[in-house]
Amino acid sequence: MGWKSTIIKPFASRIYKQITDQKKRPLEYQKQWFETLIKSAKNTQFGRDHDFRSISNYEDFKEAVPLRDFELLKHYISAVKEGQSDILWPGRPKYMVGTSGTTSGIKYIPLSKECLPFHLNTARDAAINFAYKYELLDLFDGKLIFLSGNPDLDYSGAIPIGRLSGIINHEIPWWLRKLQIPSPETNRIDDWEQKIAAITKETNALDVRMIGGITPWIMMYLESLISYTGKSSIADIFPNLRLMIHGGVNFRPYREKLYQLLGSDVAALETYPSTEGFVAFQDEYDSGELLLNVNAGVFYEFVPMDSFHDSDPPRYDLSQVEIDHDYAIIINNNAGLWGSKLGDIIRFSSINPYRLKITGRTAHFISAFGEHVIAHDVEQAMSRTCRQLKVSIQEFTVAPYVAQEASEVSYHDWYVEFENMAISIQDFARVLDIEMQKQNFHYRDLVQGKVIASLKIQQVRKGGFSAYMKSIGKLGGQNKVPRLMNDRSLVTKLKVIK
Repeated sequence: MGWKSTIIKPFASRIYKQITDQKKRPLEYQKQWFETLIKSAKNTQFGRDHDFRSISNYEDFKEAVPLRDFELLKHYISAVKEGQSDILWPGRPKYMVGTSGTTSGIKYIPLSKECLPFHLNTARDAAINFAYKYELLDLFDGKLIFLSGNPDLDYSGAIPIGRLSGIINHEIPWWLRKLQIPSPETNRIDDWEQKIAAITKETNALDVRMIGGITPWIMMYLESLISYTGKSSIADIFPNLRLMIHGGVNFRPYREKLYQLLGSDVAALETYPSTEGFVAFQDEYDSGELLLNVNAGVFYEFVPMDSFHDSDPPRYDLSQVEIDHDYAIIINNNAGLWGSKLGDIIRFSSINPYRLKITGRTAHFISAFGEHVIAHDVEQAMSRTCRQLKVSIQEFTVAPYVAQEASEVSYHDWYVEFENMAISIQDFARVLDIEMQKQNFHYRDLVQGKVIASLKIQQVRKGGFSAYMKSIGKLGGQNKVPRLMNDRSLVTKLKVIK
């Protein structure tokens, strides 16, 4: 090991012990955060409006604080954005994140000075814990690439506004900043294709040992490197690459293609960050499971997905969840979000410790025919089909086709951009449909009962998904293609091979 990794090792040992302790006492940490959050916010406007002083336990909290979509917090958020103090959390937030809303355009999420260390430190600690556990600490002797959003902030209002990944760039400590690339000038390029090209030129001759970012954009960067250098794989460009940190989308559909590009067995670490809180991270090698981040300024609640759309669904704390059930995550955090629906669906695979898998989005599902297919179903089916048939894909999405004529039968319409395709579309569709029936029994019953036909595949032209994302101004950064839509508004804009 070099001198940098040698210096980091004692610090890494301490982080490893802290995370091990959190695994052993998750309910204690959650109880502490519940009490801390209520006590801290009791004199805020929200705390007074919801009588936080009378809350002594979780049952009281559920009675006092209803579940909320973001839109129902808007009047509080507007006051915060105007610069008023003590609205949702004591004082004023240090930043606000501007992000796309589901029904009201841009939504703004506060980031307090208390919550920021958890965003930054969890990412750092997840990487260091993983590197310490699997003897990868020498990655800190080289350069670290983070593919992130533009760090420039909008200072026109009372609170600086930016993208989460860009804001985090302002909070990175000096010692880590010295290892980090690309340069601030390159990071400020808004056009994602131009940015990737600039990062490629800036980094291709460096000793890069870690790459982090959303999976499709890591892939785009790796392809750019190979094209620019003329090398056959990333192993020829970055021979000391040790770790790839990814998140934002399911890794498995991209795995085969990524490792073809890498040309070596680079370790992969998955994280689950969100603006509302850093929810989970991978702590076991190649496990496909994420450890719930129980000590990070968040008190979690969970709503069973089979009741999520009810007017008054049941709400559980961590002690009440069960494995192999789908839950919507609810966030209460130290930036002043209360009963806030995160929008993600998770499934616990273990409760000792609490490990989970992300199975979808509450707003992204298909139930046009009563099947209630979620992202986990389609991603598992696609991953297994690709592995079985040795096919690589770039991207995909699914939408329902509802029969327009009496002679037609409805079906699920899959739009797939293939990387390599050695078999017929019909054979691929046949295997994929079999895998989908294994994943979702509602879908199986509908197909076997001839209520809907077997799925069909539309082959999207190379670069088609990137072109679509660019056309709507969402190429790169934290943006990702929805896996599922209940309508055809997305797929009608994709160019397919006839």
